[in-house]
This record gives sequence, structure tokens and C-alpha cells, in this order.
Amino acid sequence: MRTTAELEERLARPSPGLVDDLGKLDGDIMILGAGGKLGPSLVRLALKATGGDRRIIAVSRFSEPGLARALQDEGATVVAADAADERALHELPDAANVVFLVGAKFGTSSGQEHAAWFTNTYLPGRVADRFAGSRIAALSTGNVYPLVPVTGGGSTEGSPTGPVGDYAMSCLGRERVLTYFAEKNRTPTALLRLNYAVELRYGVLVDLAQKVLAGEPVDLTTGQVNVVWQGYANEVALRSLLHAGVPPFVLNVTGPELISVRQAASALGEALGKEPVFTGEEAPTALLSNASRCHRLFGYPELTPAELIEHTARWVADGGPLLGKPTKFERRDGRF
Repeated sequence: MRTTAELEERLARPSPGLVDDLGKLDGDIMILGAGGKLGPSLVRLALKATGGDRRIIAVSRFSEPGLARALQDEGATVVAADAADERALHELPDAANVVFLVGAKFGTSSGQEHAAWFTNTYLPGRVADRFAGSRIAALSTGNVYPLVPVTGGGSTEGSPTGPVGDYAMSCLGRERVLTYFAEKNRTPTALLRLNYAVELRYGVLVDLAQKVLAGEPVDLTTGQVNVVWQGYANEVALRSLLHAGVPPFVLNVTGPELISVRQAASALGEALGKEPVFTGEEAPTALLSNASRCHRLFGYPELTPAELIEHTARWVADGGPLLGKPTKFERRDGRF
């Protein structure tokens, strides 16, 4: 993957399992938040996996110039709308299947906490009420869990939640509100606790590669992380629609490996020809999820951490375009 076109093609390359699963799914698929980080590639993946046998409805404000036209040209039914506007939400077309990607994370600790709670907690309830009876797969986050010992294998779907900070608390609020409407309206729902999706333009590995290349210190306090190829996360989001239920189907979505920040930065440094600069010492706890249930259902991600590191290093070294959205994975206080 050396160009944006090659990256987009890889992100939107459907597996036989996805094609088979979507073939069992009746009705159109709406993707709310289609203009965000995951949205465009998820729309393209759905288009390729369904082969044009149903509508793939892409809904977003579409602030990025040209994106709406590009998705429309590729076969999506594009609706430029702000789902936070009651009238716009009411006027959205009906869809049997809804993938809900809308969320707010960054800036949620700088006096805009109320806006995060609106987006992450109130708005999902409005969407769930509007699409009562549809299948809904909603993106959540592993941040609903507390920091756990790095030797414990990570939080499972049955582990106690323990969100830290307004972002994580509002995301748990999203889950609670969606659960309420799932049971009230008998709406089959899936809640996907994702951490951390990566591709070549953003993610934990891009954050580390940029620091190594710039000679900036890499903080080792959060010494272990989970990452997962975004193409896999997108596929799971679509395939989870078949598993949506009442009460909601809850699923951790991440890779099977525990990634050492020190080792990942060292590997990136070797590929980039730069010696990493480290600061701090590894803490005994981190935000970690156990996604074995996901892997049993959908298999393992196609790209390994070693392959992702290799691709990321080459992309950053070549000056490939970046989204400029650091994950802030090293934050331990929930302030993003």
C-alpha cells in the first residue's frame, strides 16, 4: 500500500465471510456518520460486499469537500444531513439495518463536556427511537472499561465497566440508552467496544511513527495497547448486524495481540532509520480488551502487527497523507 487509492482499496476489500453474511441480511443498510474516520471505507466495503443488490445509504454532514460526490459516484445513496437536527433525523429514509458511527471524543475535557454528552448519549437515543425495529450496530469503545493489569489478558464483555472521564462515561451512557430503547422497542442491537483501530493515516502506530521520526520522546507509562486493522473493524461492524439482539449483543473489537509500545516504537525506529527516545516506565495497568469472542465469530484480522508496522513506517517515511488526529492513547486520566 503506497498510495491513498491502494489503501482505500485494501480497506474496502470484502472477505468471503462478509459477503456471505450480508447475503443473509434483508433490507437496505444505512451508515450514520459516513463522513468520519471509519465511515467512507465502511461505505465502500458495504458496496463491494453487497454488489449493488441493495441500497447503501451514507448519511453525514459531509464537511470534507468532494466526499459525498465520490461516494455517490461509487454507488452509495448519499444523504447530506445532520442527524442531531430533529427534522433532518425524522426525514431520513427508512432502513432495515443501521450502523451508527457518530461520536465525540476529542475536546471533551475543555469546557465542552456537555456537547460530548449530547452526541454520545442523548443523540443515540433519538436515533434508536427513529429507527425502532431496525437492526442497529452502534460503535462504542473499550474506554468503558477501567485500566486493568497488563498480565490479566484484558477486559472481556462480562468484565465490570469502570469508565474514567467524561468521554468514557458518556460512551457508557450511550450503551445504557441504546439498551433502554432496544428493550422498549424490541430493536435488535449490537454494541461494539472498539480499541484501537489503525490504518496508515492515523492510529496508535502512526502516532508512534511520527514521534520517532521527529525525535520526540515516546512515553512508556501506558506500555501496552491493543490495535486492530480498520478494515477488520469495519467488517465486524457490518457482520455484527446478524448478531444484533434484545438485550443488545456486546462485542469487544480489537486485535488478538498485546502490543508493547516500547517494542513497536523500536521496530518503527529500525524501519525509519531513527533511534527512538523513550521517557517514563511501563505502568502495571493499561486499557486492554480481550476480543476472543470476536475472533471466534469472525476470524482474525488479515494484517498482523508486524505487517501494520512495516506499512506504517513506509507510509510515514514517504510523506503519505495523514489525518492529523492523534489517538492520545497514552492518556490515563480520561481527558481527551
